[in-house]
Order: sequence, then C-alpha cells, then structure tokens
Amino acid sequence: MYGTLNKVTLIGHLGDEVKMHYFEGGNSIARFSIATNEVYFNKTTNEKITSTEWHNLVFRNKAAELCEKYLSKGDKIYVEGKIRTRNWQTEDGTTKHTTEIQVTEFIFLNVKKEIDSKTKAMKHEDDKLNNFEVPKISDYDKLNDIPF
Repeated sequence: MYGTLNKVTLIGHLGDEVKMHYFEGGNSIARFSIATNEVYFNKTTNEKITSTEWHNLVFRNKAAELCEKYLSKGDKIYVEGKIRTRNWQTEDGTTKHTTEIQVTEFIFLNVKKEIDSKTKAMKHEDDKLNNFEVPKISDYDKLNDIPF
C-alpha cells in the first residue's frame, strides 16, 4: 500500500463544558474531552469491567461556535477527524505534549441545551400540520378544467 490514512471515528460523552478561544480576525477554537467506554466481562471472575478512554477534541470556527452554543457536559456526540500531536514549552522550560483529535465532521446525538426546546417546538408544529384537513369542494371536477 502506497498511501497512509489518519482518520478517527468516535462516539462519546462530553466530560466537561466546551472551552472557547477567540483569535484576532474572528477565528475561534473549541476544546473539550469526550469519554468512550468499553465494557467486558472477566472470564475467570465473571466480573463486569468498564474501561474508559478520554479523547481531547478540537473544533474550529463555525463548528466551534455551534459546540459552544449547544453542547454541555454529559451530551453525546459523534465525531470524525485526524489525530494530531502538539508540543509546547511551559514557563519553566519543560516541554509538554498532547494528542488531540482535529474534528472534521460531527453530529450532536443528544443535547440538553437550546436545541432540545427548538426540536420540541418543531414537533408541536408538525402535530398541527398533521391535524390539518383539506376542505372538501363539491365541484372538484370543475377545478380540473383547463381554461386555455
């Protein structure tokens, strides 16, 4: 195989609130972590074991603003992106590094904020449309006559 691939797909729950950073020129970045869980049974003890993995996500610009507006701790999200490692120097000269997922695609799977109330309002409007009755016209055949 000649090419390589750097692609990640995750479904997890937010571990904290969205942290926003704004830059000159209007650009922004949102950062937060999500937890993914793996559940299995120990064959010898029959004990249920849950293993949690934490993933640091980075969203940019409009996607970041959407996350800030709609997501909160505990919400479930689907993301696709690329793994990136970032290095920096602390004030005392120590080199730190972190591995992050640069998100390219995402879907909010469940949210507790404003979007839920809007969805409920939309469903209520749909109910009104479903109950709408088309008026009956006694001379229906006359309406189908083409005047030209």
